[in-house]
Amino acid sequence: GTLEGILFTLILFVCVVLHEFGHALTARRYGIKTRDITLYPIGGVARLERMPDKPIQEFWVALAGPAVNVVIAALLFGWLALSGSFSSLASLNITGGTFIERLLLVNVTLVLFNLVPAFPMDGGRVLRSLLAMRLEYTRATQIAASIGQAMAFLFGFIGLFTNPFLVFIAFFVWIGAAQEASMVQMKSALGGIPVSRAMLTDFQIVSPRDPLDRVVRLILSGSQTDFPVVENGAVVGVLTRSDILAALSQQGQKATVSGIMRRDFQIVDANEMLEPAFIRLQTCGCHTMPVTYGGSLVGLLTSDNIGEFLMIQSALKQPRTQG
Repeated sequence: GTLEGILFTLILFVCVVLHEFGHALTARRYGIKTRDITLYPIGGVARLERMPDKPIQEFWVALAGPAVNVVIAALLFGWLALSGSFSSLASLNITGGTFIERLLLVNVTLVLFNLVPAFPMDGGRVLRSLLAMRLEYTRATQIAASIGQAMAFLFGFIGLFTNPFLVFIAFFVWIGAAQEASMVQMKSALGGIPVSRAMLTDFQIVSPRDPLDRVVRLILSGSQTDFPVVENGAVVGVLTRSDILAALSQQGQKATVSGIMRRDFQIVDANEMLEPAFIRLQTCGCHTMPVTYGGSLVGLLTSDNIGEFLMIQSALKQPRTQG
């Protein structure tokens, strides 16, 4: 019985992984890569590099996961029907019945659970895509997120009196809906703005031949933590805070920048739009991107500076009160 329980749990997670592969493979059809797939106690999350550009694409990507579980459930039902071991739908339960019957019930449950219109679950994304076909994308996201948070409140309230696990699900849905709405609002605010308006222009550079003790002095004398490495007027690398700290503990302050800097880095043009540049900044796993114009280094683009820019823009849009 113990071995069967372990096997059932493992196959359940296989079904969840296949569910997430449904999302990932459908997204790849639209040219969207998947960063990773993370499994949680309540399911899995396929983290895409970006959301589909068109609502109909998001619709199919969102439905692809539950569709995998529908196929699995149909195959299991067909096996039971052909073998003559299936009794009735009413007799199915998660604790009783045969191994195949319980697995069938789990996949049906996964379909129904994921199609609940609680953003950011699959059903919520389907709802957002349908709304986005008629409404502006940001507005559609706000509506879907509000419905998701309302569902989360309902889950949490019911969970207090029935199943505490529902409270955990409610917390996950509430936080996820808020984060998704905030991210979409941020992307909308960045639309149509060039990188040159939000880049950091007061910064320090280092040379590949500089020792780390000079870099340490630069860090302590200001707020800059990542440094572009410039040689003969061209950017040849980026020196990050994490790499600096690791080198200090292993090699000391006499180590040179050339042996520590990252030679594989992203560069953005000053005339590029801020929204795609921000997406690149998120997907590259870096904190800082050098900004160039005509081949020359003119600034740095950082997540912190983009955040400051958005706060200033938001403050400027607030209605002014008459004193």
